Amino acid sequence: MKAVLIDAFGGVDVLRIGEAEKPAPAEGQVLVKVFATSINRPDLVQREGKYPPPAGDSEILGLEVAGVIEALGAGVTGWQVGEKVMTLVGGGGYAEFAVAYACHLMRIPENMSFEEAACVCESYITAFLNVFMIGDFKDSQTAILHGGGGGVNTAAIQLCRVLTPACKLIVTASPAKIERVREIGADFLINFHETPDFTEVVKEYTNKKGVDLILDHVGAKYLAPNMNSLGYKGRLVIIGVVSGIKAELNLALMMVKRQQIIGSVLRSRSVAEKGDIIAEFTRRALPKFADRSIVPIIEKVFTIDQVADAHRMMEEDKHFGKIVLKIQ
Repeated sequence: MKAVLIDAFGGVDVLRIGEAEKPAPAEGQVLVKVFATSINRPDLVQREGKYPPPAGDSEILGLEVAGVIEALGAGVTGWQVGEKVMTLVGGGGYAEFAVAYACHLMRIPENMSFEEAACVCESYITAFLNVFMIGDFKDSQTAILHGGGGGVNTAAIQLCRVLTPACKLIVTASPAKIERVREIGADFLINFHETPDFTEVVKEYTNKKGVDLILDHVGAKYLAPNMNSLGYKGRLVIIGVVSGIKAELNLALMMVKRQQIIGSVLRSRSVAEKGDIIAEFTRRALPKFADRSIVPIIEKVFTIDQVADAHRMMEEDKHFGKIVLKIQ
């Protein structure tokens, strides 16, 4: 099968199109003919040699796919060959065929394209898991979402607007993306170039109450302002550490305000745990895609032969929402 291959770790120039062995579904798995996948930040980190796939998963890049079931593995029930599905995969998305666990599949709504479906699993499930399942975000609460133009944070804004419409969303973004973030539902915008320490503006916006939830992928650089911006019993959910992994923490403040710091990743969770998360997402969020209350935001669709250009666009932070790779 045709696939994106890597012979050595490095920059976008290590990506090449070649032939890989077509995978076969094991027990509890299905084989998916991939029509589209998307580019995610972990793909770039894996390409650089810093984020290996979990044991047993494909070495090929790609964490989500949208396509058609090609074959069923032993023991799979409730699914049929030919059904249109979208799913998380541990790896292997940048190829014409990929294997996925049946318990991770979601049916693509009739009015959704393969390109749109390719955007859902990694970013929207990550946002849903960390904002609602882990972060326990409620309709009357206020959240800070960092990096408003990226796939996970645009997904989080959209999910919050339809699942908790009365909430308040504070979003940090670059100057080039602030207006687009406002258009999709942010209530208060912070230019992180001008205001790297956002503590005071958050206190002013919340009348010194602070926020209930912060979704953060920045890490060390933002730990102090994040904790200072959290209110009583506030939750900081960390899903990335792009600025570093070590920072000082005021434990007294955390104790007095009964705050929580929660670390979270999706890829390394067990098959069963991912299945439970996807089942809850299917129940609560997927209907919002079916009725078009949420439409995935796509910056650009590239062909598989343009994969280097797609990675370059993400590296240069020139996208808003998702970057899609069309396979078929």
